[in-house]
Amino acid sequence: MEKSVKSSSISRGVILGVILSLFTVIGYAVYQDLFTKWWLLLVLFIVVVAVGISSSVKGRKLLGGYISFKDAFTCYLITVAIGTLISAIVGILIFNVIDPEAAISIKEKSIETTVGFMERFDVPEEEIQKTVTQMEEQDTFGIGTQVKNWFWGMLVYIIIGLLASLAVKKQEPLY
Repeated sequence: MEKSVKSSSISRGVILGVILSLFTVIGYAVYQDLFTKWWLLLVLFIVVVAVGISSSVKGRKLLGGYISFKDAFTCYLITVAIGTLISAIVGILIFNVIDPEAAISIKEKSIETTVGFMERFDVPEEEIQKTVTQMEEQDTFGIGTQVKNWFWGMLVYIIIGLLASLAVKKQEPLY
């Protein structure tokens, strides 16, 4: 893979990291309830996948319109790994170093949101209590949890990246 393709993927990864980090910083500073919204995870997931795929497409353009599966996947992976890693580091810094109290507050809001959701669906009280106990025991914003979540997230992104790379790859004709 050419140096310009790798540097393009790295640049897109940094941009992705900034975008994801802005969501975290704005949510932290302006509206912490944002972290309790399920749709935010969906939006961020779509953003990560879209930027990763666009990196592969950009790599194909930089390589003259043709790209191997390996190179398409490498473009995607570099971008997604850098972007999500930057975002994870920002989250770790905010919720473990700068303001650990915010993590506790968001966790309490998440529990309240979950209880309200379960009550609307007439979930039995014992199930609600069981879920609340599990949530209280989790260290949602802890460093270990953040690292573990990053690795699990990367696994999902890798699977999607493999499929996307199949669609993006384009071999040069052999004639």
